[in-house]
Amino acid sequence: MLPMQLEWLGCAVGGGSVRARRGTATMTGRERVLAAMAGQGTDHLGLMPITMMLAADTLGVPYERYAREGRVMAAAQVKTAERYGFDHVSAIGPPGPESADLGAAVRWYADQPPAMAEAEALLAEKNNLDALLRRGAIAGERVENRVKGLARMRELVGGELAVEGWLSGPCAAAAELRGLNRLMVDFHDDPEFVCGLLDFVLEVGIWFAGIQVDAGADLIGIGDAAASLVGPRIYRECVWPREKKLVEAIHACGAKARLHICGNTRRILSEMSALGCDMVDIDFPVPMEEARAKMGPDVTLSGNLDPVREVRDGSPERLRGTLDELGKKAGPRWVVAAGCEIARGTPEENLRVLAKFARSH
Repeated sequence: MLPMQLEWLGCAVGGGSVRARRGTATMTGRERVLAAMAGQGTDHLGLMPITMMLAADTLGVPYERYAREGRVMAAAQVKTAERYGFDHVSAIGPPGPESADLGAAVRWYADQPPAMAEAEALLAEKNNLDALLRRGAIAGERVENRVKGLARMRELVGGELAVEGWLSGPCAAAAELRGLNRLMVDFHDDPEFVCGLLDFVLEVGIWFAGIQVDAGADLIGIGDAAASLVGPRIYRECVWPREKKLVEAIHACGAKARLHICGNTRRILSEMSALGCDMVDIDFPVPMEEARAKMGPDVTLSGNLDPVREVRDGSPERLRGTLDELGKKAGPRWVVAAGCEIARGTPEENLRVLAKFARSH
């Protein structure tokens, strides 16, 4: 593992407006987020939507620049939080800076998300894992840019907003290196290989979490979308133990852990609740009342608005009604957000509905 020299990168966004917009609120966004995760009282509901392409559009830059340049990501996140009243900024972008620096094959596009090139996957041949095990985690260009962006966010927002780091969970990271389809077959055909790969990416994830916390992250988001594609038995036996160790390592660093598994997680909700995460995102295919029933009253949940049908395409009136119903189902330990990323093209009016709802409840 290589030490990182962080450089403060300039950008056009200053921190003053973040501090000024608090108005009559009695808590900062950072205080609100941390209290909500701890199950403590807050002045109003927290607001933590995931934004990536929307953040790039808000700053007016192509998405590739947002994804690859830390200073641009920081400027975009801060401007988006200022404009819409979010309680956090996030070093979230396309999956896999840690995987990309290990050699994962990534195809870039100017103004669309990059894609993992499965046909060219680094571990298309299993015996390539041995070389990775010898090499270990290395801070290359993608990791360094992501961490520099996070550090710049901390500098810009001070203690006013929560700063969120992000990394690929064990199942997602394994898919980035092996290829998603190959990995799903490997779970059945070669579990010994999968276990070795999962253990390796767990070590990388713990390392990546640590350097983000050192750079100023209050919490680390764990994006493990591929985990929704395995069955409950495989999740319990293979994925859950590694996610649990990752959460424990994040806590040992002094940060909070947010779990984000896209898609339908209804079959693994009880196991997810046992990970000890400080917040768990619920995607829109999962009924919120079912998530609350299975995860219990003591887990802080986030979500689960449909980011397209309800947040982007719904009317403000319909969105307000949906939020009212969602709040009743989620209970008091709830942070306002969509089930996944806020879609590009979402009207400003609808984003302001989210902010107004959070401030008034």
